[in-house]
Amino acid sequence: MNEVKVGIGFATGRKSFQKVLRTNINNWEESGLVENKRISLNVFVAYDLHYNKTKVTDYTNIHPDLVKKIDSSTFIGSVSTQQEIDYLIRENILTLEETKKIFGRGYAAKRNAVLYNAIKKNMDYLVFLDDDEYPMAVTNTRDTAIWGGQFVLSEHLKNIKNADITHGHHCGYISPIPYMEFNDIMTEGDFRSFIEAISNDIVKWDSLKAVMINGGITYANTSILTSCDAVEVVEKDHSKFISGANLCINLTKPERVFPFYNPPGARGEDTFLATCLSDRKVLRVPCYTFHDGFSTYNNLLEGVLPIRLKFIRADNEKITTRFYNACIGWIRYKPLLLYITHPDRYEEKIKEMREELEVTLPKICEFFGKPEFINILSELEKYNKNVEKHYGEFLETQCIWAKIMAHFAKRI
Repeated sequence: MNEVKVGIGFATGRKSFQKVLRTNINNWEESGLVENKRISLNVFVAYDLHYNKTKVTDYTNIHPDLVKKIDSSTFIGSVSTQQEIDYLIRENILTLEETKKIFGRGYAAKRNAVLYNAIKKNMDYLVFLDDDEYPMAVTNTRDTAIWGGQFVLSEHLKNIKNADITHGHHCGYISPIPYMEFNDIMTEGDFRSFIEAISNDIVKWDSLKAVMINGGITYANTSILTSCDAVEVVEKDHSKFISGANLCINLTKPERVFPFYNPPGARGEDTFLATCLSDRKVLRVPCYTFHDGFSTYNNLLEGVLPIRLKFIRADNEKITTRFYNACIGWIRYKPLLLYITHPDRYEEKIKEMREELEVTLPKICEFFGKPEFINILSELEKYNKNVEKHYGEFLETQCIWAKIMAHFAKRI
């Protein structure tokens, strides 16, 4: 039987990366993957030194005991990316302008760099993990939190052979929306209108409200934890929902692989990839990762399992700023998402958003004591004005990527 080459990709910028990597490698060992001679484990790390003022060794300095447990590690910084750009230009595969569309700035570019390197090194599959997600699940079926380990990588490898993409579930602090108590300044109805205006169609108010009541925490579903079966993702509104991490991409046919894209300064690279998957098989696999979205639970990686998770309250600058930044990120990609998924009703939906925001934003500003929230309206207008340009870039990115894949397909 041929060796299966598995890539594990991180797009990271956090000092805690080494701790997360150590936990994951030990998890692969515990699940039997490290000693399995038929499986080759290869780590790909695209790092950003500016995000948290980190240095290269924060990523590259892996402990020798951990290095022994994997087959290779590839570190992707500005120098190595430039070398690949030079190669693509020298071989007349892409122009300089085209390389900027794939490997430019932003989160999508980091993911594309990981994807590119994994395909270039002949990986069969690539699993994306986040540097703030841990291979464990938490439930609240009793008075205290109950924790369980998750063999995330094994679960994807079990299912990816029969799919183009597999993705798992997330628990913990997924939502950037904090716990809050409504009042006369901002009612629940006001906040609901605001969230529905800026977020994507998959974010449903009822589920968001349940998370808010839980203190901003999403708990794992025990019926999913005890299930053995993956579920096929059904297309809705031109999209098959996936997540950006706890995500596995089948690379055995590179021509079937799409690149990531997000509008400048926005997020949503997983959401836009989801709109490309109409004729692709996407499976949701029964495994969880715990998302430490507020970097509150680094001690989980040291084996400290809290019996109660902290409420995330909107009562300090850090939490409010994180929520504000998430809102800006959402509003920047919402116009393009609407343009792709509801082209016939685009103008009507933008008009509805604008009207909702004009009513609710002054209340949001007052409630959070943060007048910057009013910027959301001008960001909407800016990204609405540029939506056709961003849609063109989205399509162009796919065409440019197809050239790279055609080049790799020629290799013997």
